[in-house]
Amino acid sequence: MSFIQLNEQCYYYHSSVNIGYVTKGTDGVLIDSGIDRTSVKKVLKELEERELPLTHLFITHAHADHYGGAGYVQNNHEVHTIAPVYEEAILRNPSLEPLYLFGGNDPLPELQNKFLQGPPVRIDQVVDEGELFFGAIKADTFLLPGHSYHQLAVMGNGILYAADSYFGIETLRKHKIPYVTDVSKTIESLRRLLSMTCDGAVPGHGLFEEDPAGTIKANITYHQELKEWLHKYIRENGVVSHEVIVSSMCDHFDVQHGNLPQWLLYRTAVTAYLIGLKKADLVEDRIADHKWMFQIKNR
Repeated sequence: MSFIQLNEQCYYYHSSVNIGYVTKGTDGVLIDSGIDRTSVKKVLKELEERELPLTHLFITHAHADHYGGAGYVQNNHEVHTIAPVYEEAILRNPSLEPLYLFGGNDPLPELQNKFLQGPPVRIDQVVDEGELFFGAIKADTFLLPGHSYHQLAVMGNGILYAADSYFGIETLRKHKIPYVTDVSKTIESLRRLLSMTCDGAVPGHGLFEEDPAGTIKANITYHQELKEWLHKYIRENGVVSHEVIVSSMCDHFDVQHGNLPQWLLYRTAVTAYLIGLKKADLVEDRIADHKWMFQIKNR
């Protein structure tokens, strides 16, 4: 992990999951908190050594790798904690994440791990898109769904902390089928990002860039290529079940998942691309022989 200053007020902690920080006067806001206490303790140590204030905590979305350290922060600092509407319900009740990934069934013990379920977070303020103040720090939040249901990016003093609205190129290549819940909304959010003016952007996973347009465009291309592959696969194979599609797409892109939690994440991601095709009116679905079936839509 490295603590990087971006301008007079803005910093970020670069690691596998980035953590943002903005300060002004006696106020300082942490943007996300990493996956657990170990990662966020390093951040807090940096702030202490540099005598930087910590008065606020903002969680961009309710995925455990972004909020797992929040409880530790709250237990050791007086912070006013803010989260997006809808996401705050999961932050307060973290068991909802393995519950929805498991299709509503009571989650098995192996789903109750720090990657899917962090400690509960106390939320002091619930917000939506718009202007937001962290004490003296003026910021703006932007609704960028697609990876999570009501994910909010934050812009303060010209720097956009984009959460997981886009990924660094290496992250895309690593995961092969990136985790999204609705690829149509994901691409809409990416196009919105391209229209925004900032002095630089920090993705949730990846490197800060003064001009992130190239990386954002690469994200759009990547998602579109996955959609096109899936559309071609269904066209060539006729009527295909959801289960077979998940298996075939993971196999084609050489996805490695050795346990149930990882498989559930990829099942959600593949389904997000199916949803994208259906929203584009390119495929149709039905239930047949107790299976969810997809085929190319006849025009």
